[in-house]
Amino acid sequence: MAHNDEVKLHFLDYWRVVRVRWGLISLAFFLVLITAAIVTYFQPREYKASAFIEVKSTAENPRIFGNDLHQPVHDPELAPTVFQVIQRTGILYPVIDDLKLQDKWGKDLGRPSREQTYKLLLSRLDVEEVRNTDLLQISVFDANPQEAADIANKIVAVYQDKRVEEEKEIMNRGVATMNEQVAREQKAVSDAAAEVARIRDQEHIIDLNPEGMEDTQTAVNSIVLKQEEGVNEAEMTIEALGSRLEQIRKLKGEELMRMLATLNIQDPTIQKILPNYQEAVAQDAFFLNSGLGENHPKVKALRATKAVYAKQLEEQMASIRSALEKNLKTAQTTRERMDKRLAEINTRQLATKTLSANYVRAKNAYIKERLLLDGIRMRAQTQTMELAMPRIAVSVKQVAEPPNFPARPRVVLNLALGALVGLMIGLGLAFFIEYLDTSVKTMEDVENLLGLPVLAIIPKNIKLLHREAGDTPDAEAYRILRTNIEFNRKNPEANTISLVSGGPGEGKSTTIANLAFVCAQGGYSTLIVDADLRRPIQHEFFGVSNTAGLTSYLTTEMPLEKVILPTAVENLSILPSGVLPADAVGILNSQRMSDTIAELKSRYDLIFFDSPPMLGVSDASVLASEVDETIIVVQHRRFPRAMLTRVKQAILSVGGTLLGVVLNDVDLKHDQNYYYYTHYYAYYQPRGKETRRGRSRKAAATVAHNGASGSDEDEY
Repeated sequence: MAHNDEVKLHFLDYWRVVRVRWGLISLAFFLVLITAAIVTYFQPREYKASAFIEVKSTAENPRIFGNDLHQPVHDPELAPTVFQVIQRTGILYPVIDDLKLQDKWGKDLGRPSREQTYKLLLSRLDVEEVRNTDLLQISVFDANPQEAADIANKIVAVYQDKRVEEEKEIMNRGVATMNEQVAREQKAVSDAAAEVARIRDQEHIIDLNPEGMEDTQTAVNSIVLKQEEGVNEAEMTIEALGSRLEQIRKLKGEELMRMLATLNIQDPTIQKILPNYQEAVAQDAFFLNSGLGENHPKVKALRATKAVYAKQLEEQMASIRSALEKNLKTAQTTRERMDKRLAEINTRQLATKTLSANYVRAKNAYIKERLLLDGIRMRAQTQTMELAMPRIAVSVKQVAEPPNFPARPRVVLNLALGALVGLMIGLGLAFFIEYLDTSVKTMEDVENLLGLPVLAIIPKNIKLLHREAGDTPDAEAYRILRTNIEFNRKNPEANTISLVSGGPGEGKSTTIANLAFVCAQGGYSTLIVDADLRRPIQHEFFGVSNTAGLTSYLTTEMPLEKVILPTAVENLSILPSGVLPADAVGILNSQRMSDTIAELKSRYDLIFFDSPPMLGVSDASVLASEVDETIIVVQHRRFPRAMLTRVKQAILSVGGTLLGVVLNDVDLKHDQNYYYYTHYYAYYQPRGKETRRGRSRKAAATVAHNGASGSDEDEY
């Protein structure tokens, strides 16, 4: 949870910087935006003409043979390659020459060189790949729409001609090479044919198809294979018959009857009698199990019937055995005859192979050379015919046409980029200046830097309260300051309080005047001592004379009652500074000043000293050492942090006691993170009639009562 709060705080800090520096951000934004608009307005109008082409892996032409297996395949590197080739001089130089671009583009500034024209054309050319395809978009920008279209179409035409010319040259070299190979193969075929004829005549070989691919031994080999298949079938028949006969011979009597069903004998008589026999056996067992004896008439009759069935089955099985024996002998005789025939064929084939081996090798060599010659001749003839036909290297999907509207400058895009860049520059400057700004910005800055509580947060543009008619929300900030002073004082007798600042103009005097006013309203007998002898102002705030005052009392024997003047505010008096004599510098650092402070302590409940700036003037240090408590007034976003540390050290070095810090002149319009310390303004507005000032400011600054005033002050 703490981590989330920290992230939120950081975001609010960034937003605060934006609000505080909004003027700078707006200035940078509009300057860059206006610059972009002016540049866009004065940019020349250029028209864009585009041609779409589909590139081919080879320069294609109509196929002579429909079953050509060498079809072009997709090459993923083709489009990127063409993308680079189109932008090179090999393509663009002919375009420049054909369209006479050197003359056209050199009318105003003189005729450019070919290289300069190429660079100019390249700057106007935009080639884009269509992803995952072989499509390319060739675009040309020019002030003349017709010229832009002509250049784009000419680039396509030049690339097409170059590709076709290159591939035709390659094919011409290939055809010439193949024609040479045809001549060599023709001689090799003639030599192989002569060798085949010589061997055929020498060995008296009869070949009915000397030009065919068939082997002279093919028929003989077919006979051998067929004879071997017959022998194998005879062997399998003998094996099957022998196995069946052996199985039947082993089974006799009751065992034969039991196993008869498993022998799978396809005999009609057995298939008819066997079920009756099996039923009789089952019925016999049933009678015996039901309690009938072996001599029972039913049992005897059933056994007689079963014996008849068994005899019939045995007789039929004997017939089957006899038939199997005859079939087995017949199969063995057939196999012996086939073995003899196979041996004769093998002997004859071996003799034939020995005689024609040389002829077969020579014939195979001749046929191979002839087939190779036919293939080379066919390929040479095909390419020769393809060379004579029109070819294409690219397929034009869209011809470039003169556009009606300019494509450059892109007004909307330029203005959008200008706005974006201006905003980024403004934000960058704002955060950079914020980084360089070391002034006090937040309560945390004060508390972390000085280790002191913030007693009050005073909003910007608060005026003198005693001049306002009636009670105002502005007074609440000083009431809270009064309350925090009461709670943070260690000793109720510590009633002399000096308000100091690091430099002039931080609102110290106004803070004293308003604080004294609310203290007097609270019933305290209050005195303001204007100890800023060089720049006194309190007498002007309250409309009293400054002819006699503190300097008069310290340098003469004038009684104290003569220099303390009442004000229009009940319970509030003022001791003006008086006129500072030229020879009376440093009069605050005197015993009489110390005695004066002691005297005033006994007469008033609260005495506030308007002190000069702490840095550069010694009077403030003298007062800080004499009074009971010192409050530092810091103007929001003005005083550097390093100087604020020096103010604290200066007070502590003379033995002063620090009570806390007042953060003055806070701009609530920009620093809304102070809202929770200034929300009391809402209580001073009628319900439903809140003023614009109350809505925007939300009141003067304060510290939460229990937070800022609940802890004891450190001793210094």
